[in-house]
Amino acid sequence: MGESRYSSGGSDKYSGIMNVFDNGIYFNQPASRITDPATVSKKITRFHDSTAGGYIYTPNGPKTVSNPQNAVQLEFYVDNGVGKIRVTNNCSVRGFRQSSDSRTYDFSSTPANPTQFDRYYIYGYHVRAKNAQGNGDIQTVKVEDTYVQQSFGGVKSDPGGQIFVNGNVIIGSGDSTLNNANLLKGRITVVATGNIWIANSIQMDGARAGDGKPADTNTNALGLVAQGVVKVVDPGLSESVEAGGQPVNDNGHDYVPIGIKDTAQGSKNYQRHLPDPMVVEAGITVGGGGWGAENVDRSGYGGRKETSGVQDDLVLRGTLSEVCRGVVGLTGSDGYLKHYYLDERLLTGILPGDIWLRGKFVPLPAGWSDFRVATNP
Repeated sequence: MGESRYSSGGSDKYSGIMNVFDNGIYFNQPASRITDPATVSKKITRFHDSTAGGYIYTPNGPKTVSNPQNAVQLEFYVDNGVGKIRVTNNCSVRGFRQSSDSRTYDFSSTPANPTQFDRYYIYGYHVRAKNAQGNGDIQTVKVEDTYVQQSFGGVKSDPGGQIFVNGNVIIGSGDSTLNNANLLKGRITVVATGNIWIANSIQMDGARAGDGKPADTNTNALGLVAQGVVKVVDPGLSESVEAGGQPVNDNGHDYVPIGIKDTAQGSKNYQRHLPDPMVVEAGITVGGGGWGAENVDRSGYGGRKETSGVQDDLVLRGTLSEVCRGVVGLTGSDGYLKHYYLDERLLTGILPGDIWLRGKFVPLPAGWSDFRVATNP
């Protein structure tokens, strides 16, 4: 935390919650620059310039849905021990936005002023061109194919993967025929100038520790950086954002399922939900708002589609840096219950690039490292 533990009068402001944090809290830390648009833009530009040209995407999807939001879908999987990504370019997200501020928690900061927040178009469902396979929109690449080496003071970093999207990104697969889907083998950072929508659990391949996190020796890692928001989507919106109660059908596009198909007899392919628990293992940097869940209930308009009961579990194993704290759930009534765990592997430079925006991060060969000011927790 950037502030002191003590008030100007010397009283302990945090004595009542210190027991919540197993390893305490480090106070008086250097300030974050994530709220500085110029710094965010500079980091994003550097990442773009160091990414291999074949993995820089500017999607332009079908305009056959309402409020189309251009996006690239990334589906991680492991095939015979090799980490792979199915990349679908030129998708369109059917955007949905509530009619007034009082009906939603879904806000994103404006690019010019990070203290100003407005309603944005959240994920309803997404489509791709009907001939996406034949026209080259869909490609399969090895994670290692995206690897580059950055240079710091003339010293090259260890190789790491980079994908840059000038637009939005959808992370996660709903394809039940894809073996080892939503499992990442390799090291890669994904940067979006728009939003990153998480559409299924995403976990690391390889050894795991007793507490469930990737083991210290596990070198697989994912970085997610967005100039917009990074949010867990609500698959239930595919049933409710259209007057007909289902995604729009058109000769020019195909609906793309995400998450898991509902198990009720007679369920349609677009009637879907996310797993419970919903697990995300990543280092997350959010430059335009917060990390959280979309379509969390407010003012009785109807909230998220849960898997079981009124609240599912959201497990984040990684790191988190955000402009503001996004809403994840409403206690006891809707959305998610949070289970957040620091993945200390991500503080030692196994992700590529000097992308992080915290003042305490310093660039090193192989990425970046972390240090704490000498204060006791």
